[in-house]
Amino acid sequence: MKRILFSLVMVAILLLTACGGKPAATGGKTQLSFMMWGDPAELTVWKQIVADYEAANPNITVSVEVSDWDSYWTKLKTLLAANTPPDMFAIDAPLYLDYQSKGVLLNLQPYIDKNPGMLDGLYPQTLQAYQTPQGYFGLPRDFQTIVLFYNKAMFDKAGMAYPTADWTWDDLRAAAKRLTIVGSDGKTTQYGFSFDMWDMEPGYSEAIWSYGGDIINADHTKTLLGEPAARQAWQLLYDMTFVDKSVPDSNTSGQYGGDTFLAGVTAMTPMGHWSVPGYADANLKFDVAPMPKGPAGRVTSVNSAGFVIAKGTKHPAEAFSFLQFVLSTAGQTRLAELGFACPVLKSIAESPTFLNQKIAINQQVFLDALQYAHMKPVFKGYDEWASAVGDGMAPVWRGEADLNKTLDEIVAAADDVLAKNK
Repeated sequence: MKRILFSLVMVAILLLTACGGKPAATGGKTQLSFMMWGDPAELTVWKQIVADYEAANPNITVSVEVSDWDSYWTKLKTLLAANTPPDMFAIDAPLYLDYQSKGVLLNLQPYIDKNPGMLDGLYPQTLQAYQTPQGYFGLPRDFQTIVLFYNKAMFDKAGMAYPTADWTWDDLRAAAKRLTIVGSDGKTTQYGFSFDMWDMEPGYSEAIWSYGGDIINADHTKTLLGEPAARQAWQLLYDMTFVDKSVPDSNTSGQYGGDTFLAGVTAMTPMGHWSVPGYADANLKFDVAPMPKGPAGRVTSVNSAGFVIAKGTKHPAEAFSFLQFVLSTAGQTRLAELGFACPVLKSIAESPTFLNQKIAINQQVFLDALQYAHMKPVFKGYDEWASAVGDGMAPVWRGEADLNKTLDEIVAAADDVLAKNK
């Protein structure tokens, strides 16, 4: 834990805080605490969702706390270690089993069983990550499919047609080369393509799957990133970066905060819906298209943010009722209005509320992507495994290490993580 909790402070907290990390009930009302990652814009919408819920449940109040991604996980681990977690908190699907296996989450299955049909209206792909032999210990709140974002202004200036559903990775590579601009001083002022060089989700997984490779085997005992088909995809991304030079290396992208598309210096990037509001706020003229097809067809990834309830909550039924509300028509409508993600309730995702948002892009592409999406892997030790891969590949993307030798090394390191977490 990064934050030191002094004993006197802990005594004060424990005296003032009920078990489960929430304030004691006052005025006859049950008080619930909910913690999540996000930004101020998300907090504004969640406060409205809470207000709607409290209006329908006048004997319950919900306090919401939103932190940035890194701060959120640090604080959550601290609160869990101190046995004072919030009643409810957000979870990223790949990290779900790390928390579920530690016994800190409430089994929601008994509550789901008392509400037959509750999950019927949700996209089944979004539920898959949260299923365990003992039932659901979490439920999806929204989902993210990865699609191809493109800067329409850059395409227009180059006199090029926008990406279509017919594109292959070869088409994308050719377009990226045409869209890359090098100044008279030899410096690149515009890149054709960029991708997340650390995280598989908006990065390498789509290419690997579409080339017929895979990330990890079915029982999560072997890393498959070094298999022949996967290496073809790695080689494509490597060559685009260091041969074509149509992709900024990690040193260059770091100069722009890591998102060169947001900075207006990249024409295309694979990304999720979470970036839409930020790209709109940056006044980018952009739209989205399906990910390109590879030798094995078109494949993308789907991931979700979910909800869990702390096992130690004093108010499990009330906490579950809040989760029910978020998954209801009213709750999902508010989430659609937020604009950061796709609703998991099919009726809302396929309604004008989501499809006809103020930001005029082709929202249908995100929904259609579910038909050919692979779930981002969920397994114990995911965070450590992802670090072994992402950190291990970092020298390659800085142009300092051999691709194939590095793949051999990271596969061995990643497999060690899997063995340790079985």
